Amino acid sequence: MSHSEQPVTQTTPKFPAKSDLIQVGRGLLMGGADIIPGVSGGTVALILGIYQRLVTAISHCDARLFQLLAKRQWSDVAVHLDLRFVLPLGVGILTGVVSLASLMHYLLDYHLQLTLSVFFGLILASSYLVAQMVKRWTVLNVLAFLASLAGVYILVGEHSIQPPEGNLYVFFCGMIAICAMILPGISGALILILLGKYHDVTGLLKTIPKELLKGNIDWSGLVTVFVFVLGCLIGLILFSKVLRWLLHNYHTLTMAVLCGLMVGSLRRIWPFKVDVTPYTADQTPEMVPFKHRIYENVWPAAFDGQFWTSLVLIIVAAILIWGLDYLSQKYAMHGTSEL
Repeated sequence: MSHSEQPVTQTTPKFPAKSDLIQVGRGLLMGGADIIPGVSGGTVALILGIYQRLVTAISHCDARLFQLLAKRQWSDVAVHLDLRFVLPLGVGILTGVVSLASLMHYLLDYHLQLTLSVFFGLILASSYLVAQMVKRWTVLNVLAFLASLAGVYILVGEHSIQPPEGNLYVFFCGMIAICAMILPGISGALILILLGKYHDVTGLLKTIPKELLKGNIDWSGLVTVFVFVLGCLIGLILFSKVLRWLLHNYHTLTMAVLCGLMVGSLRRIWPFKVDVTPYTADQTPEMVPFKHRIYENVWPAAFDGQFWTSLVLIIVAAILIWGLDYLSQKYAMHGTSEL
């Protein structure tokens, strides 16, 4: 016991210690990854050598935690949740998400084709890696892959129904997206794109901090962000255990379904699109919010500079994902020391 308690007694008075700052830095990398479709924060956590510790901390949101809370045993709660690890990591993740959200929002508005090219390469390469996690492509696994692929392909059609408005749907999106964010190889940002809320969420994360610095409070936006975060927290607590059970008992089948979902989603991320929004005579594309514009997938009309730039971005993005996967496997095999 004395050996296990020694780090706590040594590091507690030194807040923030060097290890806390390192966790914030790791969180920044994870948050930056989570906001980019196709890049998984879980993969980054695996590369950084903190994935198992993170999953363990999340799994400790259990009956034991509520017993400690009811007894007001705050120090035991901190140890049970590994708060000295979770809090600085969470600060880093939040900072990384907010920092990149503004950039992602701008790129989608003004450089759609090139941005989607990067997303397409990231998700295409991730799909291949997830497919490799399917140990045996049995008839059941192939059918599961095809069913999920077809379902998502139809769901994300160019003229599909617009996503519902309201905070209840935002709450649902948070619950679903957070589950993907903690899985290596699966992108939570991709889930938000499929659900039609990625642009809205990044837009709020872009505007709210700026307005707060000006002394303005967007209560409606703050409530929406709070509802989204609440959905993430509840989804993390509830679904993380379900996901762990599925991966433990039906790992291959689950991977086949996830792979189909990612491949089918490529229809939504296809870089080459034309804007077919029925603008009125006094409207310009900039006047219509991105989420209300209608785009139709097309084949490239000409092999011009924009086409070749898009192709290069797809290839570079795919290489980036394969490089991350190589690093994650390297660190998973050899392990890393925890600070």
